[in-house]
Amino acid sequence: LWLTEGGVTRKIVFSGDIGNNDQPLLRDPALTEEADYVVMESTYGDRYHEKEKIDPVEELANIISETLSRGGNVVIPSFAIGRTQVMLYYIRQIKFNNMIPDYPDFPVYVDSPLAVSATEIFMENEQECFDEEAMSLVRQGINPIQFKNLRLSITSEESKAINEDDEPKVIISASGMCDAGRIRHHLQFNLGRPESTIVFVGYQAEGSPGRKLLEGVSEIKLFGEPVQVRAEIVMMQGMSGHADKAGLLHWIGGFKTKPKQVFVVHGDDAVADAFAGCLSEEYGYNAMAPYSGTRYDLSNGKFIEITKGIPVMQKEQKGAHSEVFVRLKTAGRDLNAFIEMCSGLPNKDMEHFTRDLKALMEKYKR
Repeated sequence: LWLTEGGVTRKIVFSGDIGNNDQPLLRDPALTEEADYVVMESTYGDRYHEKEKIDPVEELANIISETLSRGGNVVIPSFAIGRTQVMLYYIRQIKFNNMIPDYPDFPVYVDSPLAVSATEIFMENEQECFDEEAMSLVRQGINPIQFKNLRLSITSEESKAINEDDEPKVIISASGMCDAGRIRHHLQFNLGRPESTIVFVGYQAEGSPGRKLLEGVSEIKLFGEPVQVRAEIVMMQGMSGHADKAGLLHWIGGFKTKPKQVFVVHGDDAVADAFAGCLSEEYGYNAMAPYSGTRYDLSNGKFIEITKGIPVMQKEQKGAHSEVFVRLKTAGRDLNAFIEMCSGLPNKDMEHFTRDLKALMEKYKR
């Protein structure tokens, strides 16, 4: 963005959500070389992603298989642009490789007009959007995000009809943090069903309905009415589209000359402050995480007013557990899937494995 005022021109670069490299379907994020000012995100500015990632396709297949076998729905709150298309990419692989043989033709609904439009744009601009792996499928005449029994819902009538059908299904809907959109209707219908699973596939901001569900609330309000949480709540590991601290540093390091000022935004307050401090103290940038009301003169490069943050008091949620507990439950599901793969091990190895598991459980019994 170039701004000109009083004969003075300044270039401002907004990072948007900085993605990870080597993500499925989409091209890697591009670097920018020049800017007077930078406004950049800091979602994961205080942490590093795990190097050894769980295979998301296998993880998703296990979740879908277990849920369909219970007669439930898999509800995926997903961001309409980017993440929804990646989920379709994964599901196409699941179906193509027959990873759920008991339910090979399970229906998948995309219930978001914006997501439907975005998916169409992806397909119309495949050269600009898709990475080489996806393009290799296109060259073979394979649509990488389309498959049998994919149903796109646009009208409100089509959306309502999804939950009127008793057939177990996968529902992908926005918004990704459950704070707006049609996903709230699907939560209202499915949260009270222990046979259903709510699968989070992206970052959940503090205080958002999605974060509250991950933290283990036993009840949540939807459309002004309390809804009991009986469905299984799952967070898929390694799914975030946001770069970690190393990725953020790589992106800002792409500028040939350091910008005059870096404004760090789009992160929890403590994370944004910590990442801005890292840029300033360790890498020599003029960086800060401004609070609402801070004013800066782009012409002369000076702050006009710096405001202080006002802490927001969070209400304690009834029956809340930590997000760590949700990860523990996810690990338990992965363990069950791994045990099923151990049938071919020698009896001696299975005996050792069983003994180790029992010892571990005894250690944490209270």
